[in-house]
Amino acid sequence: MHATVAKISDYLTPEQIRQLRGKSDLVGSLLVLHAWALIAGSMALFVWWPNPVTFLLAVMVIGGRQLGLAILMHDAAHGLLFANRRLNDGVGSWLCAWPVFTSLALYRPYHLQHHRFTQQPEDPDLGLSAAFPISRRSLRRKILRDLTGQTAYLRRGEQISRALGPADLGLTARLGNLWSKEKGPIVTNLALFGVLAAMGYWWLYPVLWLLPLATWYQLISRIRNIAEHAVVPDNDDALCNTRTTHANPMIRLLLAPYWVNFHLEHHLFMFVPCWRLPAAHRFLLAGNSGRRMELKPGYRAVLRAATSRLADSPRQAGTRGATQHI
Repeated sequence: MHATVAKISDYLTPEQIRQLRGKSDLVGSLLVLHAWALIAGSMALFVWWPNPVTFLLAVMVIGGRQLGLAILMHDAAHGLLFANRRLNDGVGSWLCAWPVFTSLALYRPYHLQHHRFTQQPEDPDLGLSAAFPISRRSLRRKILRDLTGQTAYLRRGEQISRALGPADLGLTARLGNLWSKEKGPIVTNLALFGVLAAMGYWWLYPVLWLLPLATWYQLISRIRNIAEHAVVPDNDDALCNTRTTHANPMIRLLLAPYWVNFHLEHHLFMFVPCWRLPAAHRFLLAGNSGRRMELKPGYRAVLRAATSRLADSPRQAGTRGATQHI
């Protein structure tokens, strides 16, 4: 089953489509450089001025840029990060996906199925939104698991278990499977550790790479998933089965990088690079679609709607939460 699909021409003029379609190797390079510059700058700030405030700030900014790398990998999955396909897939893997232990090759077909069957029974991401609304108590438990590393531990454990294969294969065969399936993330993370160690700051890798990835990244990934598809008004309407959430500069820095909050526009126009989504949003508002679009003024409003259940359902009381996806 598919949600109702409208033609792009129902929303945009030919000139608007032309403006939104263009990809850029230069802009793609600048976005990836921007993400890594913020990560390096946050680490440098804490090294230069170590205190609890700069540490927490570094964890939040780096965790936000780790999600940013995943968002840029998402653009690469659509072939939008670079105009050159080889560059798109190479940078999308080496500098975006693998550093955060994700695979562009595995993500692409999975994610395209999500687009094809958005909020339908065949949607592989439906489990991320179907349980909502939940109670505030349930959300607090999820936040606690995210910020204490429990979510990351479960997710990475499942990822490693799948990569190892059946237990009866033997240790050598299982380690071979792990290397075959996870060599990209292993190599890139060893390289990151090596660079930091060569600079004399090896400890930054566990403290300001793995820790943000295991904590803040998990929380904001969850909030992002909730904002995109949870408690939408109509699963069968392309203007209502996903959501755009307004984000101020601080939220964009720490929680919603690289225009990920314009999710409705992304679903309507998959050919639009992330940096052109604000223009797509303006075009929609200027047309006849603005009154029907599912919009929220901020992430607090989204979470308020997503936690409108007064008490836990029996299933929520006994579950540890769905796996999160980019």
